[in-house]
Amino acid sequence: MTKSPYQAFGISPAVCALADRAMQAAGPAFLRIDTVREQNQLRVIRALHEARLSEAYLGGSTGYGYGDTGREQIERAFALAFGAESALVRIQISSGTQALALCLFALLRPGDELLSVTGKPYDTLQTLIGTEDAKQDSGSLHDLGVRYREVGLTAEGWPDPDAIRRAISNRTRVVFIQKSRGYTMRRALLADDIAAICAAVRASGFSPVILVDNCYGEFVETQEPCMLGADLCAGSLIKNPGGGLCPSGGYVAGRADLVERVASRLNAPGLGSHVGPSLGFSRLIAQGFYLAPHTVAESLKGAVFASAMLSLAGFATFPDPLAERGDIVQTVELGQPDRLVSFCQAIQAASPVDSFVTPEPWDMPGYDVPVIMAAGAFVQGASIELSADGPLKPPYPAYLQGGLCFENVRLALMLAVEKMGVIPRET
Repeated sequence: MTKSPYQAFGISPAVCALADRAMQAAGPAFLRIDTVREQNQLRVIRALHEARLSEAYLGGSTGYGYGDTGREQIERAFALAFGAESALVRIQISSGTQALALCLFALLRPGDELLSVTGKPYDTLQTLIGTEDAKQDSGSLHDLGVRYREVGLTAEGWPDPDAIRRAISNRTRVVFIQKSRGYTMRRALLADDIAAICAAVRASGFSPVILVDNCYGEFVETQEPCMLGADLCAGSLIKNPGGGLCPSGGYVAGRADLVERVASRLNAPGLGSHVGPSLGFSRLIAQGFYLAPHTVAESLKGAVFASAMLSLAGFATFPDPLAERGDIVQTVELGQPDRLVSFCQAIQAASPVDSFVTPEPWDMPGYDVPVIMAAGAFVQGASIELSADGPLKPPYPAYLQGGLCFENVRLALMLAVEKMGVIPRET
């Protein structure tokens, strides 16, 4: 019998056998992921062709960034690949939250209403909006006189088109959709869900701007939000669309007039998208975008494998191995605090960077319980790279995401099962 190469990392034959069973269980999902990857990869290549991306212009610009042809070619390619009229792709946008903040502050004025139709957004956006749970007097939308309301998803996690239609009024300026489930147990939205929401908004008789938080969801499916009726979508280049190469950056894509308003918010009215030096990062942005469909597929395969292997080890996982996915996040309920700690420590130990570091739970600002985080990434906070974290409270969930190559995710899960000592007897 041939010895598994994973045994060189201290993996026992029993865990290798369990991993082989997980690979068999994940097979149908892997085939579906490969089909999606092929379609997305070809769409990106076609976009790069139509944008006439040229190596001669990838050197970048400095200062004001006027006349940056490479930047313009990249933004044209993003727009084409995302089914949008225009795109703003800038290294100066350091996070998905910043990209969304630019959109919201560009579109909303005192007296306007922001309506979230996917329930409560994640923590950083709550601070940006100024919800009841967030600190006030922080320069939030609430402080500027913007009203906020939300429509929750159904108990099963589906959008409620009738409730959405009823909630929209002449004050509703922006309808907000969060595609990813973030750190919750709800399902991520699929393309059909976003299309149904957009149809409900259009049927309301009013004309608010539909904005989609696309973080963690790019290239997971073959359709992006602007193809489904959304006016704008936004995200981070250290997540899916950066392909694991971008050291920072963010994007906004959608209607040309709205994108230009966002550019004016980023820079200044009158300057808009005309300024913004690329500072030599155009090559990494373009190459990362080219690799993004492949990298996202690797990450998705890792998530599916994690779900399959941890299910076989006796844990509740969400989504299930064969479920349709709208984002790259995988959740597992570990049930005990020591198992959550061991799990995250194993993910760190398998990482290509800082594998020698041992993460421990700590009192992270904004959380009412200690949180443990594992992330050995080439780029700080890059969610497309392998990471895991979770709060130390029942049911002790771990949120796993990312992975630039599937083999690294597989190794990490095998180490985690080994470290937790939860190998089923039948293996």
